Amino acid sequence: MSFDGLFTYAITKELKTALMYGKVTKIHQPYKYDLIFQIRSGGKNHRLFLSAHPSYARIHITNEMYDNPSEPPMFCMLLRKHLEGGTIQHIEQLDMERIIIFDIKSHNELGDVTEKRLIVEIMGRHSNIIIIDKDRGLILDSIKHLSPAVNRHRTVLPGQPYVLPPSQDKLNPLQTDEDTLLKKLDFNAGKLDKQIVDQFAGISPLIAKEILYRAGLVNRVTLPKAFTSLMTELKSGELLPSIYVQGNKEFFYMLRLTHIESAETKTFPTISQLLDRYYYGKAERDRVKQQGNDLERFIINERKKNENKIKKLEATLHQAEKAAQYQLFGELLTANLYSIQKGDKEAEVINYYDEDGATVTIPLDIQKTPSENAQKYFSKYQKAKNSVDVVQEQIQIANKEIEYFDRFIQQLESASPRDIEEIREELMEGGYLKQRQSRTIKKKKQQKPVLETYISSDGTEILVGKNNKQNEYLTNKLAARDDLWFHTKDIPGSHVVIRSKNPSNDTIIEAATIAAYFSKAKNSSSVPVDFTAIRYVKKPNGSKPGYVIYDNQQTVYVTPNEDTVFKLRKG
Repeated sequence: MSFDGLFTYAITKELKTALMYGKVTKIHQPYKYDLIFQIRSGGKNHRLFLSAHPSYARIHITNEMYDNPSEPPMFCMLLRKHLEGGTIQHIEQLDMERIIIFDIKSHNELGDVTEKRLIVEIMGRHSNIIIIDKDRGLILDSIKHLSPAVNRHRTVLPGQPYVLPPSQDKLNPLQTDEDTLLKKLDFNAGKLDKQIVDQFAGISPLIAKEILYRAGLVNRVTLPKAFTSLMTELKSGELLPSIYVQGNKEFFYMLRLTHIESAETKTFPTISQLLDRYYYGKAERDRVKQQGNDLERFIINERKKNENKIKKLEATLHQAEKAAQYQLFGELLTANLYSIQKGDKEAEVINYYDEDGATVTIPLDIQKTPSENAQKYFSKYQKAKNSVDVVQEQIQIANKEIEYFDRFIQQLESASPRDIEEIREELMEGGYLKQRQSRTIKKKKQQKPVLETYISSDGTEILVGKNNKQNEYLTNKLAARDDLWFHTKDIPGSHVVIRSKNPSNDTIIEAATIAAYFSKAKNSSSVPVDFTAIRYVKKPNGSKPGYVIYDNQQTVYVTPNEDTVFKLRKG
């Protein structure tokens, strides 16, 4: 666990420095378990992100932007009532637990001063965010409710007294000297890293291994020195917030980890920036997976339907290729009516079109006369001949449908919850999905798609469409004629536009990198990206949303890089 008690200690210090005596100006709840507090402190506006997500619980200052629901949830409304306009008086970590407490002074409806306490518990699937009346110690509400039937030790419900999670009765490692450490450890019992975790609060297995590694040849002299040295680093603020990538594993910590071998390391100026980067896209993809799971299944099924349709059409086309043979059989039967009797199973006749005069055996329907058999083959010939053009046209339509659904599959890989809804709307407008029944009689005003914005290294604005609606709006309505337009060559992907007539070469490469990242070739190297002026990009009549053709293009080859995209993204 990366977000242990020591990590909580470090992020608490960072939040104190940035937010103490700050004013809570606005509160949003973009998702079920996530909150955003806008706080004005030290002449700056900060966005504090708090999450009780079962898998991605955390707290930090964020630069990311989140979509807010049109109707705020009840918990958000209650927090606004009690905390908006309030001032943060105190921020502290509870002992060495993963619990951070905010004391906020505000005014009630009568103008009287009141103090509320916001408690953030970062405990995996048991994480919670709770607001209590500080004077009475009673819970006003929580982002997750916990009834006595679920937990007899503590009930987390409005009106109940706040009870702390069970104490583990461990020592505070920041207040432990070398002698106390030696008394608590049994060197003969082995598994010293586990003993450290069991005896000292806030220490995870990850940092326990680091202590042993720093001790080198572990003994009663080296281990205490390594332990106290690491705690001194933490207390003095000698931090190195980093993400460590080792094979398929990725984890983070705010202290230098020397025991991680052959790991790619990315360092950050602050812990908040580290967490912003680490969780970039992770929680979003999880939400998208939950919200768009049914949509993804539908799109994949529709694609498979078209694949099966093509197989059947190709079989029909194969049958249609026998048209010439049916015509031949009809003509030969007509020429030999005199030698064939009703009830014959087959007729062996000379093929007049064959130079060698070879014979042909023609299957017959015993229920039909020779003339009716000839007409049957002429009918088959005519039907097969007429069907060729129709079948080929249907195959082309099915291939275009597959291409259309391939674009959706690519878009789902990097979609936000808002993108999911726009994709769903497009499928409903196209008649693929049933229109949802709206309870409101008044029709909603059509809103313009919201595009993702990136800023190149020289300050140029780059816009990205992440689904067909956004691509259509960006390319056909928003972009100017001389703006540069980017798209991966012959690969499903996003439309990307540089809002400049004469962008620098660096900006062109950065825009191409973004286009490659938001494409089906996201995990490839040396991806070809075409770019041209908007005036050379056209939408064919009757084509699907987001589909365009273009010319006068140039091509650059880039390798998609998530770090580059993250750095360029406008918060």
